[in-house]
Amino acid sequence: MVFRGAGAGPYDWQAPPVYRYAAELAGTGGRRPKLCYLGQADGDSMNSRAAFYAALSAEGFAVSHLALFPMPNHRDVRRHLLEQDVIWVGGGSVANMVAVWRVHGLPEILHEAWQAGVVLGGVSAGSICWTLGGTTDSFGRDLRAFTGGLGWLPYANGVHYDAEEQRRPQMHRLMREGVLAPHGYATDNGAGLVFRGTTLAGAITDRDGAGAYELHRTDTGDVTETPLPTTRI
Repeated sequence: MVFRGAGAGPYDWQAPPVYRYAAELAGTGGRRPKLCYLGQADGDSMNSRAAFYAALSAEGFAVSHLALFPMPNHRDVRRHLLEQDVIWVGGGSVANMVAVWRVHGLPEILHEAWQAGVVLGGVSAGSICWTLGGTTDSFGRDLRAFTGGLGWLPYANGVHYDAEEQRRPQMHRLMREGVLAPHGYATDNGAGLVFRGTTLAGAITDRDGAGAYELHRTDTGDVTETPLPTTRI
């Protein structure tokens, strides 16, 4: 899921319904949901952060952020993240982001937050990071495999499936060759996956025509792709 431009400029964004959906999953019971934005995938860009604050505050969220460049902006990072209803991870370089997270001990804190019931979500790099890995342009314009994900969801993850010509064939090739996990999922832009624990609970979309798919490498080495039923939010 991505922000839609509101038309007044590249950082004038409107939040799509996935954020309200995430708040519902968190069970905030009508109170103002607390959402923390992690923007390490784009180097903690102040422009992206400001646009995020504006868009989500307008939707009634109590927005905060965790920055790691040039240093953490919270004295007690663990406490701040555990206080959230939703932690949302932005797009960019998944390889750089996860490396920085590991330097700061963030995977352990995020895992604790997940186990405590905080809803974790994100777009692009913010989707791949929870899985074993997927296709990425973190290393250059030509897509390569990223296999250093947190791995809490033990799957391969293909994002931007309908938006970039290389995505589908590269995903299939890397799974066929055993570089990526033999079981995976993929999503078109505008589609998302919902997991409860490590089990897929469903696929959601915010536009017509956006699809989600389950991928398997068979015993013969072929990759099968099965469209998943989706729910419009």
